[in-house]
Amino acid sequence: MTEPRDHPFVAAVKPLVDAMGGVLMDPSQAEPDDVVLAWEGRDVLAVRLPQLGESLDRILAALERRHGMPLAQLDRKAKQDVVRILEARGAFTVRHGVETVASALGVSRFTVYNYLNRENPNKNNQG
Repeated sequence: MTEPRDHPFVAAVKPLVDAMGGVLMDPSQAEPDDVVLAWEGRDVLAVRLPQLGESLDRILAALERRHGMPLAQLDRKAKQDVVRILEARGAFTVRHGVETVASALGVSRFTVYNYLNRENPNKNNQG
């Protein structure tokens, strides 16, 4: 990047970009889907956002770090909590999201659906 990495704007947005799994780059390297950010009227950096599938993997890894162990080793209640968090974050809108989560939790797809239905018993009755 032409701007120093310690530019106040870069320093301000870096934790957010890192949390999202994005990549910081020089604005001249930006592709059409990248987000170019400006500071005082000048392009300072570009952000390449992760693909949705990568985001789910990143969220699962963050949940493992939060719990201090692989998700498959959690007890049933903790796994249900993880499913609730993942649903709130949109994990099940990603193609193969249920399968990915089931694999990470060491449970079947059916069990993940049961956890989802347990949290939202009226969801299937809405129309």
